[in-house]
Amino acid sequence: MTIQSNAFIYQAAPKQQACEYFASKLASETDCSDVYADIKEGNNNYLLLDVRSEQAFDKSHAITALNMPHSQINRESFVKYPKDTLFVVYCWGPGCNGATKAALKIAKLGFAVKEMIGGIHYWEDFERYPVKRRVNEAQS
Repeated sequence: MTIQSNAFIYQAAPKQQACEYFASKLASETDCSDVYADIKEGNNNYLLLDVRSEQAFDKSHAITALNMPHSQINRESFVKYPKDTLFVVYCWGPGCNGATKAALKIAKLGFAVKEMIGGIHYWEDFERYPVKRRVNEAQS
């Protein structure tokens, strides 16, 4: 009697197709661990962009991140960036598609972009990487 595993109900993609798929996926996304490793190593060849609301950003955001809500991404807001700028975007996390919306807009503007999967949720709550908190509250 042969028992078929749920993971293999569908045949695996041919090797070349799998290589192309996973290479394409990695060209479009990164994760919190890779971004934090770059920050620790001083690799700053991209801008980390938090695309959540200003209020959410002020409450807590990844260190080194800049804020631009995805609704504000347009040709005018990006005119200050050189065309060879690479952006890494994130939003709240897996239950949010704000980073995907932002990445599409940025790509349509002609910039290179990756999405940081997991967002601030994985950055802060699972990985426990450093954040800046409550940046606009009065300091006592």
